Amino acid sequence: MAAVTKSIDVTVPVSTAYNQWTQFESFPHFLDEVEEIRQVDDTTNHWRVKIGGAERQFDTVITEQLPDERVAWKSVAGDTEHAGVVTFHRLSDTETKVTVQLEWAPSDALEKIGAAFGLDDHAVKKDLENFKKFIESQGAETGAWRGEVDRGDTV
Repeated sequence: MAAVTKSIDVTVPVSTAYNQWTQFESFPHFLDEVEEIRQVDDTTNHWRVKIGGAERQFDTVITEQLPDERVAWKSVAGDTEHAGVVTFHRLSDTETKVTVQLEWAPSDALEKIGAAFGLDDHAVKKDLENFKKFIESQGAETGAWRGEVDRGDTV
C-alpha cells in the first residue's frame, strides 16, 4: 500500500471547511483527477476518476463521520483499493487545518512507478491547494451534511 499525508491551512471556520467536504458531488471542482462523484445514499458514493489517462470507477463507503472533526472512507467495489481520512482542526475562529491521510494500492506498473516517485504526494498537495482556493473564494460552503457515522454503523 502507498500512503500519503498532507495538510493545508484554510482561511474559513472549521464548520465551513467540514461542511464543504461533505459535499462529495462538488469534488470535481477541486480534485483534479475526479471526473464525477454520485452520492448514492448518506454513506455510499460512486466515483469516476481519470489518472494518467486511465479511467477508473469505484464505490466508497463512509466509515466514520463526526461533524467538524473527521470524515473517513474506504473503497468497497470497483477498480481501485484505497482508504482515507480527512480531519479538521480549528486554528482560530476563521482558520482551519485540513489534513488528508490516504492509503491506496497501486494497481499497475504505471501507478507503482508514480507512487515510488511521489506523484501521489504531489497530487494530494495540489488537490488541497485547489480546495483552499475553492472554499476561500466561495466564502461559504455549497451545502452541508451534519449527520454522524459511527465506525460500528458500517461494519
